[in-house]
Amino acid sequence: MVAPPDSDLEPERSMDVILVGSTELLPSPPTPPGRDLIAYEVTVKQRNIEDICLCCGSFQVQTQHPLFDGGMCAPCKDKFLESLFLYDDDGYQCYCSICGLGDTLLICESPDCTRCYCFECVDILVGPGTSERVQGMSCWVCFLCLPFSRSGLLQRRRKWRDRLKAFHDREAESPLEMYKTVPVWKREPMRVLSLFGDIKKELTSLGFLENGSGSDGKLKHLDDVTNIVRRDVEEWGPFDLLYGSTHPLGHTCDRSPGWYMFQFHRLLQYARPRLGSQQPFFWMFVDNLLLTQDDQATATRFFEMEPVTLQDVRGRVLHNAVRVWSNIPAVKSNSLLGSKHEALDPEEELSLLSQATQKAKLATQRPATLVKNCFLPLREYFKYFSQNSVPLYK
Repeated sequence: MVAPPDSDLEPERSMDVILVGSTELLPSPPTPPGRDLIAYEVTVKQRNIEDICLCCGSFQVQTQHPLFDGGMCAPCKDKFLESLFLYDDDGYQCYCSICGLGDTLLICESPDCTRCYCFECVDILVGPGTSERVQGMSCWVCFLCLPFSRSGLLQRRRKWRDRLKAFHDREAESPLEMYKTVPVWKREPMRVLSLFGDIKKELTSLGFLENGSGSDGKLKHLDDVTNIVRRDVEEWGPFDLLYGSTHPLGHTCDRSPGWYMFQFHRLLQYARPRLGSQQPFFWMFVDNLLLTQDDQATATRFFEMEPVTLQDVRGRVLHNAVRVWSNIPAVKSNSLLGSKHEALDPEEELSLLSQATQKAKLATQRPATLVKNCFLPLREYFKYFSQNSVPLYK
């Protein structure tokens, strides 16, 4: 039976879905004990799905799933939060939007959606063999994009964007609140103020900026902000993203690294939306291992958070690293996914500094490339222009 249309649905999401001959079914990961009984518990024993963990089938429910009707146990809640902001290089989320895990994922082909779903969740919650049928479709849109809210046992929550924000703010161990994601038809091009370090190349490659002028996103870059006052920033703005960094390792500069941090913090106060504004506003300051310990402590106090260390480790060799302060939730997630999260030990830091100073090996490497993927979750808030050609599953 098809449920009535969801009144919160984005109107331009509807899309024709065409069935073609099924392709060969890829092997699905083994089902956890008890999870294959979710359908039996709900349909035969009439157990409320809110009393069952949607991710593993446990009855030890601690909270509710933010996107779909169903519960969540404590371990699954933690896994879901860890994977919530993780994105692959292809621009799609790394893990299933239901369970936060999954090896082989079905990708939503709606052009403005980045979500994926594992074979296991789809077969257990929608119906056996569903993942195989999805592979046989020429175009598949996911359960958060479909014009109807129910697919088998999978029922999309009303106002799921509000639920997701409330879930993160309540359950995540973070001092930062999550901005509510923005529906597609309300997303505007990103307006960026870039201080000292230029990130135009990175943002353009991610689709947030287009080459040329017009309304396709804008970026204002400043190298020297000594004489910039609040009125200047307000006239140029408003801005959605403020980015700044110390100068790259191996580059000489007349100013101390601490100057970059103090000036960034000053302009951050000018660029922030007014108190009470619901406008999503993101910022990031990147230290290329140049701040002294005292400056790092000052930055932590000013930004009201500890830095995250992102490292470029290839094989067992450390090639580059940066310290990052940011209110973009993906920063910590990406540090856990693609590099070590702990701070560099003194020997590692001295080694990098020595390479940069004596051999200038890092002088041509853009530090912004280390933080590039941290901007991917901003696709949930702002318009982007590049489209990836990807397979239906990965």
